[in-house]
Amino acid sequence: MSIAAILFLALALAMDAFAVAVASGLRLRCTLGQTLRMSLTFGGFQAAMPVIGWFLGLSVHEYIESFDHWVAFGLLALVGVKMIHDALQNKEDEECADPTRGFTLLLLALATSIDALAVGISLAMIKVEVWQPAVIIGLVCFGLTALGLHLGKATVALGPKFAGRANLIGGLVLLGIGVKILIEHGVV
Repeated sequence: MSIAAILFLALALAMDAFAVAVASGLRLRCTLGQTLRMSLTFGGFQAAMPVIGWFLGLSVHEYIESFDHWVAFGLLALVGVKMIHDALQNKEDEECADPTRGFTLLLLALATSIDALAVGISLAMIKVEVWQPAVIIGLVCFGLTALGLHLGKATVALGPKFAGRANLIGGLVLLGIGVKILIEHGVV
């Protein structure tokens, strides 16, 4: 597999993480710690999942393929609905869970990296070593996550009304990504 092909694959896999990062950046100050936590976690999950998938190999491909989209949708919907609920309850940003910490971060990282598991299985099927693609996928995701957080933060500068609805917008974006995943798998 060529480096160019791996880079295109990495960019495609990182798009969900990028979108989640933009949505998260809408409501964060985007400190160095927040940026590193989310970028390292998303990049780490995105790098680890192809390796896990590669080791699983052919024997479980049909089992994972049959429900991976539901797992990703469920995780994104869970976090998205919570963000929407918080926005509709008029909770202040400080009261809402920081998406760069704890269980929320892990759920988001898992939800945005499920597709990378399937890629790892595919790499095993075509007998491609997983190590180089996994590293590149992780690094690209790291970079796009950091970029997304700061683009979201920059967007908030457009106005206080927009910033005040960041949780609502972020939750809707996460639900939209989940629905997009279901559409791509022909469920919706």
